[in-house]
Amino acid sequence: MGLRQNDLEFTIDNVFEIDSYKSKMGEDKDIVTLSFAVKGEQPAMDLVKFVETGYDFVLDADKTSGEQADGKYRVFVELERSKKSPNQILEILDGVKKISNQPDMRFRYYKNFRSQTADESSINEQLPLDPSAYDIKTNETQMENYKNFFADSYVDEVYMEGNDIHLKKKYADKLIFEFVDMGFTTEVVNNIKESIQIEAFPEIIFLSKYVGDYNITKFGNKLVFENKGHCVVLRKKYETI
Repeated sequence: MGLRQNDLEFTIDNVFEIDSYKSKMGEDKDIVTLSFAVKGEQPAMDLVKFVETGYDFVLDADKTSGEQADGKYRVFVELERSKKSPNQILEILDGVKKISNQPDMRFRYYKNFRSQTADESSINEQLPLDPSAYDIKTNETQMENYKNFFADSYVDEVYMEGNDIHLKKKYADKLIFEFVDMGFTTEVVNNIKESIQIEAFPEIIFLSKYVGDYNITKFGNKLVFENKGHCVVLRKKYETI
């Protein structure tokens, strides 16, 4: 028997993500990925089956093998990136709203910290429909997040060149880092395999004075800058004037 209205009530978060996770079916620029946070393994399995059997345009649906750092499961849905993608997403959402009793769904695009109302206008505006548009959109979103993340820091200027983040401060050397990852702290830190470097305390003190009131932790050669539940993971390259 298939799911009926409200069968998954109180189990599916009202905020889902688009293009935040890598595709299993192909290149990210060719595949749209959706991610839903679900409370409980059985509801996650039910949602996977609901999507797989209900929408013939879905390429794949799957769930994480276990609970994530926030105690929830993730259900991933993959679609071919095309002009049909916005309407296909809205069609899936219509079903998800009914089985979850979540009438006010919101979404985050790529690794954006801010969510938006999941309506036709917003999805059409945010979702890139071809590979070239995908590259442009993800780069823009990444840069917007960096500017917002360091907005309250002591740094006078932050900009990105290629995969490098440059932090500039008056009367101090410029710092250059290689970008590694960014997103919600609970999710990002859970993906780091290296151990905490206790001996990095002097380096962390220096960076705290340079950047400001951010919680900084070093895992292997990765530096995690955390603020208000979000974090950026960087790898220090070198200093220059």
